[in-house]
Amino acid sequence: MRVRLVVTFVLVALLSAVTATALAYRDARTAVLQRTQNTAVDDLRERVATVAAGFDMPPDQRSLSRFAAEVSEGLGARIVVARHQDLTAVSDTYADTEGRITAELRAAVRAGDGTLFQRVEWRGEPYLVVGTPVTYADGDRRTSGLEVFAITDLAAERDDTAALLDSVQEGIVPVVAVAALLALLAAGTVLRPVRKLGRATRELAAGDLGSRVAVRGHDELADLARTFNETAGALQSSDAELRAQEAKARRFVADVSHELRTPLAAMAMVATVLEEDADQLPPDAARAARTVGAETARLSRLVEDLMEISRFDAGAARLNASETDLADTVRASLALRGWTDRVTPDLPEGVRAVVDRRRVDVIVANLVGNALRHGAPPVTVALAVVGAGGGGAPGVGEGGERVVLEVADRGPGLPPEARERVFDRFYKADEARTRTTATTATATATATVTATATGPAAPDGGSAPDGGPAPDGGPGPGAGLDGGQGSGLGMAIALENARLHGGTIEVEAQRPGGGAAFTLVLPLRRTDGEGEE
Repeated sequence: MRVRLVVTFVLVALLSAVTATALAYRDARTAVLQRTQNTAVDDLRERVATVAAGFDMPPDQRSLSRFAAEVSEGLGARIVVARHQDLTAVSDTYADTEGRITAELRAAVRAGDGTLFQRVEWRGEPYLVVGTPVTYADGDRRTSGLEVFAITDLAAERDDTAALLDSVQEGIVPVVAVAALLALLAAGTVLRPVRKLGRATRELAAGDLGSRVAVRGHDELADLARTFNETAGALQSSDAELRAQEAKARRFVADVSHELRTPLAAMAMVATVLEEDADQLPPDAARAARTVGAETARLSRLVEDLMEISRFDAGAARLNASETDLADTVRASLALRGWTDRVTPDLPEGVRAVVDRRRVDVIVANLVGNALRHGAPPVTVALAVVGAGGGGAPGVGEGGERVVLEVADRGPGLPPEARERVFDRFYKADEARTRTTATTATATATATVTATATGPAAPDGGSAPDGGPAPDGGPGPGAGLDGGQGSGLGMAIALENARLHGGTIEVEAQRPGGGAAFTLVLPLRRTDGEGEE
């Protein structure tokens, strides 16, 4: 912007200087020529009147030549041409006058139109030709047929105007230089607050809501700075309010989840007793007992998931990482949930990385559980190590290697609107799944959840010390034996666990062969190149 302002300022100054130069040159040239013309006309008229008073008509060649010479002497030796009918006399016999006196001027003088002049250029030089008819001194002022022409050289006037033009042109350079200097000063004055405002805007966009600009003066820029400060202040206040409300909401969720654990443990024990005696109850009562047990287990999982999400929101989630055989971890996760016969694994041996085994189990449980529930067989789980094609980030395996675990199915896939929201909390692509009765929950699953709920509480009120395995060695939050069915938080927890490892989960909503694919991507860290996590 500074360059544009300076260029514009200089162009305006240059245009103004050129225009002023052109106008000055025109006016000066006109004034010089006008003065010369008036002088030449007046001098010729007076000299002809003086000499013609004693001149006899009609003249002969000798007298006409003497007349031209006398007129020329009074005009400063200008070339004078006298004509009478067929006679012509020139004050300078060696001068060529034919090319300087035009036929138009002769005709006008012969017509008796008074003293006339004409500027001509002859052989590259400018001349002023003045012509006048000589009239009789009687009352009717009749023309005598005698015509007088005086030729004045305008070279001096041309040189004077050219010198004036050169002087003005030479003055353009310092004028433009001064204009450029003034433009720089003006641009600095205008752009300095603009740059400060731009810097403050970038800081505000980067998250520094306390960024402000100094307000100086009462011009438009000062008004703009004042408006910016007011906007930033309002934004900072709104952000503080939102952060306070968000913190309160997180605390509320954590507190409610913690407080629900004790009554849920009691409900789970009661539900277990009812389910154990369900065979001795009437059919309707037995069905109700099993439903209560399944829903209690589901509510317990939801509370555990809420507490896990609260840890992520509070930044309290930590990795308990160690070098782990990933193929064994995935196989154990499938076996724990009875999915070994329902999944086609491709798990090569020897893929070891530093990960949190419990959190990887949570991710596998959610991805495979979703594929089994909403996809169609065959459901495949493939583990591989791929290179990043360049130097890896610090702590990443040699060559930027990554661990890739793909879970794919051959079902209908994900609708386009669900792809962007599949990891949102409490989002369910299938609205029919918002309520389930869990009538197919097995006694083994209920017993396991009950044992987890009634186990020793962690110091933070969670189901286990954060980052460590569950007390009974079972799955952690977000990874119920059915993959967290019904909570709506499983996929969100899976993504947070992947990010905690420095990885992510990629989604292919519609595969070419049908179905969807979820791919866990983790950096391949090893103990020999990393040390303790």
